[in-house]
Amino acid sequence: MAPLTELSPAGTRHVFGEAPGRVNLIGEHTDYNGGYVLPVAIPQRTRVTLAPRTDCTVYVESAQYPDASPLEYRLGNERRSGGWGDYVQGMTWALTSHGLLRGFEARVESTVPVGSGLSSSAALEIAFGRAIRAAFGLPLGDVALARAAQLAENEFVGAPVGILDQMACSLADTSSALFLDTRTLEYARVPLPPSVGLIVVDSGISHRHAGGEYAVRRRECAEAAARLGVPELRDIGPEQLHRVAELPPPLDRRARHVVTENQRVLDTVDALRRGDAVTAGRLFVASHQSMCEDFEITVPAIDLLTELASRVQGTYGARLTGGGFGGSVVVLAEQGRVAAASTEILDQYRLQTGNPGRVLVPER
Repeated sequence: MAPLTELSPAGTRHVFGEAPGRVNLIGEHTDYNGGYVLPVAIPQRTRVTLAPRTDCTVYVESAQYPDASPLEYRLGNERRSGGWGDYVQGMTWALTSHGLLRGFEARVESTVPVGSGLSSSAALEIAFGRAIRAAFGLPLGDVALARAAQLAENEFVGAPVGILDQMACSLADTSSALFLDTRTLEYARVPLPPSVGLIVVDSGISHRHAGGEYAVRRRECAEAAARLGVPELRDIGPEQLHRVAELPPPLDRRARHVVTENQRVLDTVDALRRGDAVTAGRLFVASHQSMCEDFEITVPAIDLLTELASRVQGTYGARLTGGGFGGSVVVLAEQGRVAAASTEILDQYRLQTGNPGRVLVPER
């Protein structure tokens, strides 16, 4: 790839933007229902090197796709093409209303795996947003940047995602969980107990295979809320599950997952604050069961992976993380057993499925 200095005006200052991927500890498909989530950042990051231009041209190269043609377009002429460049174009499209008036050239490098349910797209959006903010002095805080990224993904890319991923990539860190109310966007940091460690295992099955099922689940949740006479399923508490049971299938199951999952987030936050890893692990297991039986977003390989992880000595519980239909599993484990447990989980998974999988956290 050509160095940026071959394209940018002489003396142009290069700026950098970074954002991590995220793993969601608990709170799946609750964000677009106005509920609670509990993500944490992972070590893998996306980094953008950016240099402003004097015209309106945007030129972007990706280290992950060295043989592909660079992304090139003019501000105001963004066009969706179905590739990774849509997330970049979505961000410039969204940020023009915040004062982005000039183009730039940029290079993207990322260690966040694509298709693993760890928010590679949101990491790309936030990294670009941070670089653009720094280069052009845009008056955007981290929450506003997350909102712009969600707008880009919803309205430009066409993915009906909630704001979990963008808020996590914008605000989360690796030492604490981000307890987020997705309705108010109020958040608090919940330190992970020193005795507890996380393991993230990529199943090797890309969650992109889900097709339009994510959108289907979102429509089902909206219909369930309408039938229950509330704006969002967030407004239904566990004490009202008898009303949920009266919905026609599968709306009853979809709503039951969201209602119980919101409560599991609250209970997990309480358990982590008390250092009660056993209870937190049980909530992980209950969450996965709900995603399997009520929300129906798991696949056999993921179910097996969580079962294997839960059996390994030194683990408290495991669950699917991310939108579902593939992706990764997050495991709560004893800190001193993380390395050995992650190796044992992966070895057993490979033996029983023939799928190589990979351990993403801890990094190897």
